[in-house]
Amino acid sequence: MLLAPFYRYRSELEAELKEIVGQSALPPYTMLRYHLGWADEQGHPQEYLGGKLLRPTLCLLACQVLGGEWHMALPAAAAVELVHNFSLVHDDIEDKSEERRHRPTVWKIWGLSQGVNTGDALFVLAQLALLRLTQQGIPGEKVVLASCLLNQTCLRLCEGQYLDLSFESRIDIGIKEYLEMIDRKTAQLFSCSVHLGAVLATDNENTISHLCSFGKKLGLAYQMQDDLWGIWGEEKITGKSSHSDILERKKTLPIVYALEKTAGRERKKLLSIYRKKMVNEEDVISVVRILEELDAPGYTERMIDEYCVEAAYELEEAKITSEGQQEFLEVATSILGYGFPPSKRGRK
Repeated sequence: MLLAPFYRYRSELEAELKEIVGQSALPPYTMLRYHLGWADEQGHPQEYLGGKLLRPTLCLLACQVLGGEWHMALPAAAAVELVHNFSLVHDDIEDKSEERRHRPTVWKIWGLSQGVNTGDALFVLAQLALLRLTQQGIPGEKVVLASCLLNQTCLRLCEGQYLDLSFESRIDIGIKEYLEMIDRKTAQLFSCSVHLGAVLATDNENTISHLCSFGKKLGLAYQMQDDLWGIWGEEKITGKSSHSDILERKKTLPIVYALEKTAGRERKKLLSIYRKKMVNEEDVISVVRILEELDAPGYTERMIDEYCVEAAYELEEAKITSEGQQEFLEVATSILGYGFPPSKRGRK
């Protein structure tokens, strides 16, 4: 469920994004608007089918909570969302994913080459979006800083994607390597989102540092929650088909944990399934049984709790107003799908 901070910014954020993408009738822009959820594949406008705008919401909230005028941060928030979508388009190609948000992916409709081109265009538009900060009266040195932050994060995303792709052909992945991968691929963009909003509102390095850490810890918990839902989630709630991550042989946290902890016949069974080119429903049942016998879902939940606690600690150390803390906690609750931090969730 989306809470108040999301609705506060949504309409103006969508307007900013649409202004950046423009109204060109050229086919490349149809692909952009299709991926962003504004149009069908013929280019006809449709009801918004894009994402929840989690990252740009964090950016705008950070700016507002720290006393800035959040409207001035709209270009930075839009840049974050465009970078996120650039990564999604390229991930879909590299993972050979044929659907996203219950629709065919860009590459599936227009081909691999045009998919790459669409992702590249989103990346360039993100860079151009940052330049719009000057129109908001943001000093040049802060615009340069924002550009450096976003591009450093893009590099981390590429590193994370490299690790994720390399895991496809490996069985010997440990939890430490898994954490390094999701730090780069997921958590860094959460952290960058908060960082951009914060630096546009304040020069207080202590506050900025702790809020960035909050974003990072939240991003780690978010990815682990996604891993949990990818095996045990309900499709009507998560948007992911049940056991989808096993069918795709993804090395998510429950699987990595099981590979570290299991032994003997069960380990051989798990390894044999994850070495297959195609996984069937019988294989899925076997994997789920092994995971549950090892309490992999419980371990994953405990890890989520740990990072939620750390995120809440960083938020307290940021020394922002109690109202600001509460709004960040509301956003974290909406992102993770339950009360935040764990002490307020009633989970055992």
